[in-house]
Amino acid sequence: MIKVILVEDNFYVREVLKQMIAGDSRFQILATTDDAFEAEKLCAEHSPDLVLMDVQTAGNHSGLAAGRRIKKNFPDTKIVIVTSLVDAEVLAEAKNGCADSLWYKDYGTKDVLDVMIRTAGGERVFPLNSPNVTLKDIFSDDLTEKQMKILRCFVKGYTYAETAEELGMSLQNVRWHLDRIVEKGNFENKHELLMTILDSKLIVTNLLDED
Repeated sequence: MIKVILVEDNFYVREVLKQMIAGDSRFQILATTDDAFEAEKLCAEHSPDLVLMDVQTAGNHSGLAAGRRIKKNFPDTKIVIVTSLVDAEVLAEAKNGCADSLWYKDYGTKDVLDVMIRTAGGERVFPLNSPNVTLKDIFSDDLTEKQMKILRCFVKGYTYAETAEELGMSLQNVRWHLDRIVEKGNFENKHELLMTILDSKLIVTNLLDED
C-alpha cells in the first residue's frame, strides 16, 4: 500500500482528490494540508511513500520549494506535483530536482492515480512541454522566448526601461515586441494583454520559497 500525504489549498479540489485516492485500495492517506510548508513537517511525522503536492498553496507557499526540501531530507519519499499553472518555468523547475513527476489538473491526459502508481514504482512522469493556452486571438506557443522574457518582466512590474536593462535590449526593441504581441493578439492595450497572461496562469511570479 502506498502511503500518501495530500497537499492542496483549494478545498473542492482537495476533497475530490482525497475521495479518489481513498477509494483506491492501493493507497492510504496519512494526512492532508493546504500548505506546502506544513507538508514538510508532516513528512517528518508520518514518513510517507509519496506526496501529492500543489504548486501554489496557502500563503502562496511554493510546492516546488517544499518538494525540493522534502526530496533532500526524505530521499525515499516521492513527489508528484499537481498544478493548473501552465508557466513553463514551473515544469522546468519540477523536472530539475523539485519533483519526481508532474500532472496538470486542467490539461492532464493521464490519470492522476496512474501517475502516482508509476511514480511510486520509480518512474519519472512528466509532459514534454507545458500546455499551449489561448491568449485571445493567439496561443502561448506563438510567443517567442524573448517575448516571454519581456512579458515576465512586465508581470513583475518592471518599467520599459527596467525591462530593457534586465534583458540587455534597447528600449525601442522592448516597445516593438510588446506592441507586436498586442497587435497580433488583438488586445485593446498592454494592460488587457497582461491581465490575460495572469488569468491564463501562463506566468507566475508570487510563489514564496520560505516564510
